[in-house]
Formats: sequence, structure tokens, C-alpha cells
Amino acid sequence: MIDNIPAGANNTRLFCSKTWFKPVANIKSARKRARQAEKTRKHNMGLRSAMRSSIKNVVKACDKGDKEAASAAYKAAVPVIDSMVNKGIVNKNKAARHKSRLNARIKALSA
Repeated sequence: MIDNIPAGANNTRLFCSKTWFKPVANIKSARKRARQAEKTRKHNMGLRSAMRSSIKNVVKACDKGDKEAASAAYKAAVPVIDSMVNKGIVNKNKAARHKSRLNARIKALSA
């Protein structure tokens, strides 16, 4: 064993999927990049969560059958979804799909 790694695994140190092994960056710039990537990932998770919450607000209002509340929630959700596209959190086609489906649900309430 080399560095407490089982025999046969020492040539795949960077790509090991074991839970007990975490690759560590050796170069200072790589360590900094790893820190930055983790910080960005956490920030993006919060933004994505806010987008999903705004979508869920529209869906809940539609499920209750309240068209007024659903329209208001949709008007609040559209800028949030669009800002996620501008920040690169979601693809523009995914955002368009969400907006289209939410709008279709609201229109179905009046029918």
C-alpha cells in the first residue's frame, strides 16, 4: 500500500470514486481554484433554489384554482427565471420551457 491506498489503486489517484479518498490539490493556485469553485457552487445552489421556489409558488396557486394569485406569482417568477439565465445558472431553453408551461397552467384555469 502506498499512502494508505490499496494496491492497484495508486495509478488512479485523481479519479478514485472511493468515499474514503479525496483528491487534494498540491499547487497553491489549484487549491485557490478549488475554494473558489466550492464558493460559487454554494452560491449557485441558493440561486437555483430561489428559482425553484418561485416556480412552486405558481404551481401551488394553480393547484388551488386561484387565477389571480397564480397570475401574480407568475409575474413575480418571470424576472427571477430570466435573471437565472443571465447569470448562467440555467439554459435559456429551460427557462423558456418553464415559463411556457406555467403560463399554460394559468390559461387552463380560465377554461
